[in-house]
Amino acid sequence: MTELEKMEKGLIYDCTDSEVLNLQTQCVSNMSEYNTLGLNQQERMAQLLSEMFARVGKDTCILPPFYANWGGAHVHLGERVFANYNLTLVDDGNIYIGDYTMIGPNVTIATASHPILPNARMKGLQYNVDVHIGNNVWIGSNAVILPGVHIGDNTVIGAGSVVTRDIPSNVIAVGNPCKVLRIIDTEGIDYDNYMAHTQQEK
Repeated sequence: MTELEKMEKGLIYDCTDSEVLNLQTQCVSNMSEYNTLGLNQQERMAQLLSEMFARVGKDTCILPPFYANWGGAHVHLGERVFANYNLTLVDDGNIYIGDYTMIGPNVTIATASHPILPNARMKGLQYNVDVHIGNNVWIGSNAVILPGVHIGDNTVIGAGSVVTRDIPSNVIAVGNPCKVLRIIDTEGIDYDNYMAHTQQEK
């Protein structure tokens, strides 16, 4: 089994292998151009995203600059995803982000991990665990999502949180390590009245 095949299967592999590095180099080739674009060049931005990422849904936007180990080649974006400046995607493994999800500035989403044993790390060994982020999630600025994490639909991750384990749907979760603060209870809410009240407070 090649090192690339091991990587794709989620096994421990040599991330300095020449086949792996050559493919990775190809995948990041468009990222430098993307990061020079301005907000008035959205058509080119959308074109590059569709070329770089595994999947890009309709009306999805990532503000440049962003950084990704594989240029987004293992990132699957739903519809109307918005990511603010300085998104970092350690996308050696797959990252799945659902529809309507919002990501604040300076967020890191990582799939790559390394062995605890020092000698194994010295050999350049690595393994990857996929990250799954649901629909309509809001991730606050400077949050860090670690390998293997699942975040449920409609959940809010507070700014600066470090998400080390799964977070369920419909909750507000904050902290380091990130923990559920409270459930988001939407039953019986009159949304028109809620929005009108919110506007009055401003």
